[in-house]
Amino acid sequence: MAGKAAGGDSTGMPSSNASATPVKVFLADDSALIRDRVAAMLCAQGMTITGEAATPADCIDAILATRPDVVVLDVQLEGGNGLQVLQAVRAADPAIAFVVFSNTAGPIYRKRYLGAGATAFLDKNAESGQLVHAVRRAAHTRLEPLSPKANPEERNHEHRHA
Repeated sequence: MAGKAAGGDSTGMPSSNASATPVKVFLADDSALIRDRVAAMLCAQGMTITGEAATPADCIDAILATRPDVVVLDVQLEGGNGLQVLQAVRAADPAIAFVVFSNTAGPIYRKRYLGAGATAFLDKNAESGQLVHAVRRAAHTRLEPLSPKANPEERNHEHRHA
């Protein structure tokens, strides 16, 4: 089984987030190394990894089974792409937030993914330091799904915020 559920933060460190419940995150990336690094980074900040997968089908099934607050999504997945995941999950549960985190970060991809409902789009090479902030912001935005701030221009600005 390519998709797997995870137990969560094993660091024992208290969350630096003021919330009593940790942000639940699912990792959708074709690279196990990237998933491991992102999991370590987010868990160190008190977030919980609910699962991870590398293919669109495994991602969709596991995301809908675990219902995370936020999905960290790569554009390129094994046998498909992240847009398939974003569209399928948003149709089934529009409250799940997405932060796209990819090496494939050209303007056309940013526009396409933000237009499809992603909260933020970050370039793995140039904006990886913003991932924790983007995930926290996406989790907070998730609580306000009809907020006027959740428009594509606001989301497009997110990737430039340091």
